[in-house]
Amino acid sequence: MELQPPYRKIIHVDMDAFYASVEQLDNPDLIGKPVAVGGSEVRGVVSAASYEARKYGVRSAMSGFLAKKKCPHIIFVPPRFSRYKEVSSKIRAIFYDYTDLVEPLSLDEAYLDVTENKKGNPSASLIAQEIRDRIWEELQLRASAGISINKFLAKVASDINKPNGQKTINPEDVIPFLEDLPVAKFYGVGKVTAAKMHNLGIFNGNDLKKRTLEELTSLFGKSGLHYYQIVRGIHNGLVKPNRIRKSIAAERTFAENISSEVFMLQRLEFIADELEKRMLKTGTKGKTITLKIKYSDFTQQTRSKTVAEFLQLKNDFFPLVKELLYQDVLENSVRLLGISFSNLNTEKKAPVWVQLKFDF
Repeated sequence: MELQPPYRKIIHVDMDAFYASVEQLDNPDLIGKPVAVGGSEVRGVVSAASYEARKYGVRSAMSGFLAKKKCPHIIFVPPRFSRYKEVSSKIRAIFYDYTDLVEPLSLDEAYLDVTENKKGNPSASLIAQEIRDRIWEELQLRASAGISINKFLAKVASDINKPNGQKTINPEDVIPFLEDLPVAKFYGVGKVTAAKMHNLGIFNGNDLKKRTLEELTSLFGKSGLHYYQIVRGIHNGLVKPNRIRKSIAAERTFAENISSEVFMLQRLEFIADELEKRMLKTGTKGKTITLKIKYSDFTQQTRSKTVAEFLQLKNDFFPLVKELLYQDVLENSVRLLGISFSNLNTEKKAPVWVQLKFDF
């Protein structure tokens, strides 16, 4: 199994510290200062951190308490997701000037297939540079980009020259690049898997490539085939426009731990209101409802139930939330509660997309 033409031209655009950068854009007093979006020095979790905060080790998903400990002069700002969505839509409008094959991964990153593009530009690298320039000129925000022959490589490449940079991995450079790449930097290889690989003497792509498909499948199950292919530059996932939403959720972290189920129900009422609002706005309905419980010791539990009919309104689904809450004895006091829907009505509407392949 070897890398063979024809090659696609894929760009992965990743905004630099997007939420924090939007906050600094809207409030110039925050420019050049360590900013954490979300959380507080008492409770909550950091959603995003500016690069000034990252220098102190502050990262997303870190508790606000730890962020404050690492960076005593950090500035916490509440998230404004409606504003981030507004800016994200403007960024995507720029993408669509170049191609309709845009696959958003989140508000701040997306894949673009520019094998054939609206500008008739044969250089994916020049297109990525132009897109980044336009984002800065039109929105005063910085973006990084990765360019290569598939989504996996483009995603890996976009991290290499961050922030405000880009990296192209040309077809002839793919194999040497992957052979030298530490396995911990392979997109999709987490800390646990990387540690397991290290224990097996697999430290970079060249080490990984020496393992047979049978060995990798034995060691890593279904992921073995994935590792066997990606280290050889093979990743056939298409850029999928109009990605179908798989779930919709709302959750809340509390200022103080809660032990009483009565108080939990009160909080769940507000969370359910927000979830209903989001479902009505997006026209989403679901059959599987899940209650997420995060305890004071940071352990997490989920409880789910699937019903026959699609649900959307709080009056219809909140009785199920109550049922899930009382389903079992709580293990500890609670710091976070969330409600989500999956098995959505949108999953039935997935279009079938056909992409053609051309020379790189």
